[in-house]
Parts: sequence; C-alpha cells; structure tokens
Amino acid sequence: MFLANSGPHYRSPLPAEDAAMLGSAGADEVGRFLAVRADHRPTPLLSLPALAARIGIRNLFVKDEGQRLGLCSFKALGGAYAVVRLVIEEASRQLGRQVDYSEIGSAEVRSAAAGMIFACATDGNHGRSVAQGARFVGAKAVIFVHGGVSQGRVEAIAAFGADIVRVNGTYDDSVAEAARVSQTRGWTIVSDTSWEGYERIPSLVMQGYTTILREALLQMREPPTHLFVQAGVGGVAAALGGHAELVLEARRPKLVVVEPALSACVFASAKAGRPVKVSHGAPTVMAMLECYEPSQVAWRILARVADGFMTVDDGQAIAAMNDMAHPLPGDPAIVAGESGAAGLAGLLRATRDDAMRQALGLDADARVLVINSEGATDPERYRDLVGLTPEDVQMANAEAAGISHNPKEFTPDADLIAGASVLLEVVRDLTAAPG
Repeated sequence: MFLANSGPHYRSPLPAEDAAMLGSAGADEVGRFLAVRADHRPTPLLSLPALAARIGIRNLFVKDEGQRLGLCSFKALGGAYAVVRLVIEEASRQLGRQVDYSEIGSAEVRSAAAGMIFACATDGNHGRSVAQGARFVGAKAVIFVHGGVSQGRVEAIAAFGADIVRVNGTYDDSVAEAARVSQTRGWTIVSDTSWEGYERIPSLVMQGYTTILREALLQMREPPTHLFVQAGVGGVAAALGGHAELVLEARRPKLVVVEPALSACVFASAKAGRPVKVSHGAPTVMAMLECYEPSQVAWRILARVADGFMTVDDGQAIAAMNDMAHPLPGDPAIVAGESGAAGLAGLLRATRDDAMRQALGLDADARVLVINSEGATDPERYRDLVGLTPEDVQMANAEAAGISHNPKEFTPDADLIAGASVLLEVVRDLTAAPG
C-alpha cells in the first residue's frame, strides 16, 4: 500500500523544540560525543550502480549502518548517546559546572553515573545501545524484552552487563512494563518511543540518529532526491527527515516511510490523520520494526516532512536482503538484516508500480538513498533467510574487490566505491575471457 501525505500539517514548519533537536546544532552535539569514542568511524556509503540501472534510476546509495559502533545497527547512535548525555547533565549538576564529554572517564563523572540506573524496552537493537552506553560511563542498565526477542539478541544485550527482564506479550507490553517498573523504582527510562509527558529523552535518542544523514551528505557529491527510511515507531525516519528539512531546505529529498505490512502503525496514523494504535496480529520477520503505536514526537515530525507512507510484506523484505547479499555484477555485497532491508524493499516495490513511481518522481534522474539500518543481528536467522553466513558475504565481497575487508580501517566514499565497481567489472571480464 502507498499513501501520499495530504495531512493538514504537511510541509508546515517543525515545532521549535524539534527543530532545536534535529538541526545542525543538535548534530554538532552528537559529533562531540562521538569524538571521544575510540570505536567511532563513519559508516560506509555504498553505491549500487547495476541495481540502479536495472530499476531505472540514476543512482542508488546504501548507508550501511550494519557497521555502526560494533552493534550492527543504527540504534548504536541513539540509546548510548542519550544515556551519556543524561550522565553528563547529572555530573554537571552535582559538580556545579558544565562537564565536557572528554571527562567521561574521570572519577567525578563515573561517580555520578554509578548512582544511575537506566532502563528500556527493546526488540534487541535499542537495548544493546542503552546497555553499551551504560557500561561506557559506569552506570547500570536494566533491559526489558518481550517473548518475541530471540535468545541470540538477549545474549548480545547481556554481554554488556545489563540485567534482563522478560515480559510476556509484545514490544508495546514491554514498553509499558519498563515504564511502570522504572517509575516505581526511580530508574531513568531511556525509550526510543515517546508518549504524553515523556518526550525529551526520546528526542535525544532521535538526535543521535542525525549523524546518519550528516555523514551521508558529506559522502555524496550532491544530496539525494529521494530518501526511503524504514519505521517501527518512526524515530529514525523522523530524525533523518527532520534533519534533511532543516539543513537542506528546498533541496531536501522526498521522504518515503516504509513499514512492515503486519505492523504499520505510522501508515495507519497517516491514513487517520492522527497517531493511532493498530491491533496485534501475526509477527513480522522484520522484528526490529514490529511496533503497533507510533512515537508521538516522531509522528509530529513525520506529519510535516514525510512525502509518502508505504508498506512491504515479509517476502519483499527477504528478497531485498538477498538482493544485497547476492548483488548484481559490479555492485558490492551488503549484509542486511530483515529490518535493515526494508527501505530497499520499499524502493524496489515503488519502482515496480507505475502509479507509485510517477507519484514519487522516481525517474531516470533520481538519486535515491536507503538506509541499511541493521546488519545480521541474529546470524542464525540471517543464514536461514539468505543461505550464507554474514562472514561468507563479507569474504566474497572482499575477495571480489581485491581489498582487505575491515570496516574499522576502510570506509569508502561514493567515488571510491564507483571506482571499485568499475575495476571489479574489468576483473570479471578478464577472468571470463578464454585462455
């Protein structure tokens, strides 16, 4: 399904508080935090020229968040950043002066952090980020997970020293339980969704995500004309769309929000013209996007900056995973999880529908950016769906390109990827030549 944004707030200015969070100053603040993290590297922007030609557009770029801060997900930018911001603010209050990020390792800041307990609900990725952030500053994390979260994802969270609380039901049930217990015990809830009276911390989480688009714009020769971003509660789509609106203004790309058909709460909200909760049904393979009620802050932004809303089914997401793992000749292979492939799945669906293509202006001059929001956060499921392990995909890609595949040491920009793609074609031709 596809729905063009025709709501009453479409193209109206962002509220002042959202503009302050998602503009250049907010992105600068995130940059100051990342500057003190020794494990931070900008994630690669990968060009897929062969797939772009096949679907009839000029350029297709994938921002690969599967390589973000060792967590295989864009969520690494949100929860951890919010936790550290809150610790810095508490340390500043206790010390009576502004504390800098460079002081995170100091005894004073770690003493302040030691008295703080952060909690959240998660499908997997956000909880890992909150747990990582808490360990980074010496705080405690308690992570609430629902019954649909795989044991592998639970173990990945616990590896950061977090306590795990199992909750019967869905993601929304775990959100409610985390909020209830945190309020009772005086813990700080760091949620990636918002509700009435609880907006600032989810806004900080979204502020962390602005780094994705800021990096991509620096890695591209010119801004994209289209941006396809997946949504669960809508946080990353709103963050990227809001940042694009503020920094690119008239040059901002058309934003298309892509959701699983089985849990399309943002789509339903667009249709209703207000935030709505959709009923629970069969689970989607896009587990990280399985949310049934949008974040109020995210919806407020998307109502203004999203140009369209669409859904994809599980089969389309799995097909997109395979398109990236088994690329066309000349394109790099990309490890994308089930939810990570949703943005590309949306683009591929749109280009196969003449009415949708025309409505979005996906013509031969289109420059499209999609976000691989996660890598193989559940390697066993990834192997089942793709037929290869993540390591197989990475190794094949490195061997084909003739480079050492180490994302921490090599972050290619679009020009380098384009050059590597041309070189790869030459190598393939020579290999295939007789004699």
